[in-house]
Amino acid sequence: MLSAIGTRENVQVVQSFENKGLRVEILEYQKLLGISDTSTAQRVFFMEQQNIRVRQIALYLNEESVTVERGAMSYFQGNLEMVSGVTLSNAIGKMFKASVTGEQMSQPQYSGTGLLVLEPSFRHFIVLQLAENESIVIDDGMFYCAQGSVQIQVIPQKNLSAAIAGGKTFFQQQLIGPGIVVLESVVPMQEINVMQLNNDTLKVDGKFAILRSSSLEFTVERSAKTLVGSAMSGEGLVNVYRGTGEIWLAPTIKVYNTLGRAIAYGATSTSAMDMNTSSD
Repeated sequence: MLSAIGTRENVQVVQSFENKGLRVEILEYQKLLGISDTSTAQRVFFMEQQNIRVRQIALYLNEESVTVERGAMSYFQGNLEMVSGVTLSNAIGKMFKASVTGEQMSQPQYSGTGLLVLEPSFRHFIVLQLAENESIVIDDGMFYCAQGSVQIQVIPQKNLSAAIAGGKTFFQQQLIGPGIVVLESVVPMQEINVMQLNNDTLKVDGKFAILRSSSLEFTVERSAKTLVGSAMSGEGLVNVYRGTGEIWLAPTIKVYNTLGRAIAYGATSTSAMDMNTSSD
């Protein structure tokens, strides 16, 4: 029986998901045991205290297929075949499309029966199971892999001015179910607020709405009805989501970005760390 953990006692399965011929496991290294110098050991010790651990995705396929982010494969075992989707006849067209939309030229698809293990990462993995025709739009860099039944599309922003002012790209990835989707996130699920809109409006001051239902309309608007009111409020423009659907908010993204900049510039006091989301 195939096992991604194998003989290692330092690796645990922290979450497992299954749908039809696909089982997804999130593996976590409990400690990094190969460190040989005290300076690195001290850093890693504090990283582990903050739950900064190495994680991997293991995919068990039984006559199934998965689409994987380019370059994410670590190793695979069994009767699996990889197809890139790029041929001599379509290479030029795919290159042109990639240059316009920012879409990757190819995302490898693995099919058959066997075990596929993806590259280790310090980031967090989030696993979703999309229902039939359920459709979501995700931020750049979040897609990691998906069951073969999931459609992966690049869609343009309906409002180009909203893309520029809202800090979003002109094109975003849309995933349409059914099937399992694995996303890579800079924040854990515990820090993501999943909000349900029912014919409602949500206004967000900052770029921390990382996922939304495709049914929601996205625009960028003034925070107040007038330019003077927006200027006086200190908020300026806000990202606006309207309709019925689900939206994921991750406010701590701003905190981590601020901490990163503070460390880079040598700031040691929290008073120097600007948490104003409208300035990011």
